[in-house]
Amino acid sequence: QLWSKTVFPVDTIDGLSPDTSYCFQVQASLPAEAKEGLFSPVTCATTTHKAVKDLLCPTNLRVLGLDMEFQLLWDHQYPQPVTYNVQYLTGYFKRLPEDYSVKWLGVPGCASVTSRSCQVSSVITTTGFYYLRVQARAEGNKSCLSREVRVEPLKTNELGPPGVKLDLSDTLLHVQISPPGGPKGDFMSDNYGLSYRILYWKNSSNAEEDPRVKETKQTVATLTELTPQTLYCVKVQAISEFYNKSSAYSQEQCTHTPAEKTFPLIIFGTFVVALVAVLFMVLPLGFVVYQAYRKIKYVFFPSCQPPLNIEGFGGELCTSPYLAAPEEPVENCSVIESMITQEGNQIPLKDSQHSKQSSRDSGNYSNDDTTLGSKSSAETLGKELI
Repeated sequence: QLWSKTVFPVDTIDGLSPDTSYCFQVQASLPAEAKEGLFSPVTCATTTHKAVKDLLCPTNLRVLGLDMEFQLLWDHQYPQPVTYNVQYLTGYFKRLPEDYSVKWLGVPGCASVTSRSCQVSSVITTTGFYYLRVQARAEGNKSCLSREVRVEPLKTNELGPPGVKLDLSDTLLHVQISPPGGPKGDFMSDNYGLSYRILYWKNSSNAEEDPRVKETKQTVATLTELTPQTLYCVKVQAISEFYNKSSAYSQEQCTHTPAEKTFPLIIFGTFVVALVAVLFMVLPLGFVVYQAYRKIKYVFFPSCQPPLNIEGFGGELCTSPYLAAPEEPVENCSVIESMITQEGNQIPLKDSQHSKQSSRDSGNYSNDDTTLGSKSSAETLGKELI
């Protein structure tokens, strides 16, 4: 019967039957260059009775990892009290062509334990790979080493459910997602390239509708087209496509969408009313300011033009009609209606009437005092003539 196994330069092959002859031949290979060497000559060996499983040895070693927390578990069937020591080996040492048996180290906190499990996260980092084994020790200094179990952290680890927080804004539901691992969430997100599958559905008293699905690579997603005043439930799953892993769904988170609001209409109506009110206030004020501006401009800066038939203004600006014009100086003069010449001839009455008419026409050159004076002079002259 032929078996094939990939081994390191120094390695252990377990699971062989006792008192049985086995033959081996080895072939070297370079996977990176796709090259394979020739097989070595055949070498045979016979197992002994010591290879029989001892009831003292731990069996069925397995490592469970969740969000980069690793725990080693094993079984045993020994009826007597037994203590266990957990040991680990960094896989790098197995790549070297030398004996690595002295490189095994104890896991802190897993020495002389009586339980069949131990936390081994303290010695496992995110890089490389590791080997774990358990040494059992009973009364009479009996001891036995278990088989080795290989641990590749990113492959062995499983994804836990992400954290979910809901934030509601009108009919928009914002889903805030926390990567699995809590404090190690950033590491999980970076190394696994996580994406998220969101399931959400209406949860009414009548029946639950089929959930809708939204996938995102972001830790914040917005769910739209939701019905107002409705109970919605959400749960999220983390997915790593590269490692072909997916987490369990988070716990359901439910929230009520609010009733439909008319705030936009109210705001629009308020804006329109305010605009109309402002217009009613501004227009009269503008009219008053405009009229005042016209009056002030008319009083202090008149722009009237004189008629063309009026000469002598020479383009001078008109004076304001509301301002008093300076009084022009005039000469005081008297008009005598009739007088006696040196020859004593009396001026005809007709001529005096004509003179009187002429004096009336030339009133622009007399004032009230001169008018009174002319009347008195005429009366005196009439008396003398009589």
